[in-house]
Amino acid sequence: MRTGPAAGHSGYHHEALCYSSDEELLATVLPFLLGGVEAGEPTFVALGERTGGLVRSALPAGVKVEFLPGGDIYARPTVAIRTYRRLLAELVAEGANQIRIVGEVPRIALGPTWDWWARYEAAINRAYDDWPLWSMCAYDTRIMPGIVRADVDVTHPYVVTPDGQHLPNPGYLPPEAFLCQQRPVPPDPIQASRPLVELTGPSAAQARAEVQRAGQGLLPDDEFDDFVVAVSETVTNGLRHGQPPVRFRLWRGTDRIVATVSDAGPGPADPYAGLLPSDAAELGGLGLWITHQSCNHVTHYRDADGFTLRLTAGRPPAG
Repeated sequence: MRTGPAAGHSGYHHEALCYSSDEELLATVLPFLLGGVEAGEPTFVALGERTGGLVRSALPAGVKVEFLPGGDIYARPTVAIRTYRRLLAELVAEGANQIRIVGEVPRIALGPTWDWWARYEAAINRAYDDWPLWSMCAYDTRIMPGIVRADVDVTHPYVVTPDGQHLPNPGYLPPEAFLCQQRPVPPDPIQASRPLVELTGPSAAQARAEVQRAGQGLLPDDEFDDFVVAVSETVTNGLRHGQPPVRFRLWRGTDRIVATVSDAGPGPADPYAGLLPSDAAELGGLGLWITHQSCNHVTHYRDADGFTLRLTAGRPPAG
C-alpha cells in the first residue's frame, strides 16, 4: 500500500521541488525521506555533492537511506533512464509497494545542454510509470535560468511547496505535447566556423572514416569510439528512414567535436525517440537510443529544409 501524497496513485508520482534556500530544501526533503523509512519503503537520495552532504548531515544517525552517486546517474538523460528503470524493476520484484527518490540534475545541465534534460523531465512521466515511484526533483531557484524554471513548471504533474504542501500542477503539459513542441536550438559556437568535413549522401563507413581522421587524439579512446558509433548510427538512420539528400558536417574544437546529420524528411514521428529504449530497429528507434547514450549532448530540430540531429562529444559549450 502506498503512503503519503502518492497514496492511491497508480504509477509514477512526479513532483518538482523549487527551493530558494538550504533550509527550504531540508524542511521538505527530510520529512519525505523519514516518512519513507518509517513506512519501510526503499528510499534514495541522488543529489549532488553539496546538497547531498547537507541532507546526509541533517539525517538522524542510523536512518537507512541509500545515497546514490548522483553525478554518475545524471551523466546523460538516457543513463539516468536506464539506471532508474533497472533499479525500479529490481525493487518491485523484491516486493516494494512504493519507492521514494529525491534527485537533482547536475548544475552544468542548467546551461546550454538543458534542452535534452527538459526532454528527460517530460519523458520520464512515461518512462517510470510502470512502477510505484514517488520522486522529488529538486531545483535551486537561486541558480535556475528562466527557461529552466519554465520547463520545470510544465513537465511535473505535481509540485511540493517549501512549506510542505503537495499539490497538483495546473500548468502541467502531458509529455507528448511537450516533446512535440518546436523549440529553438541555438547553434554550438563552434558551428560559426566552416565545417572541417562536409559530405552529401555519405555511407556510414565514409562518415566513420572522416570522424576517425578528423578527431583522433582529441578525446579519451572510449569516448571517441562511442562518438564514432553514434555518427554511424545517425547517418544510417538518415539514409534508411529520412529523405534525400542526407548531409553530414563535422567540426573540431580544442575540447569537443560536433557533428550534424540532416535529411529532407520530417524526422521520427515518435516523440520519445532516443529517450526511451526501443526494439523498433526498423523505425530507427534503437539507433537513436544508442546515439543518446554515446554522446555528451544530442539535440534535434526541424526547419524548412528538414530534420537535423546534432551530436557532441567532449565538453559541451559552457553557459
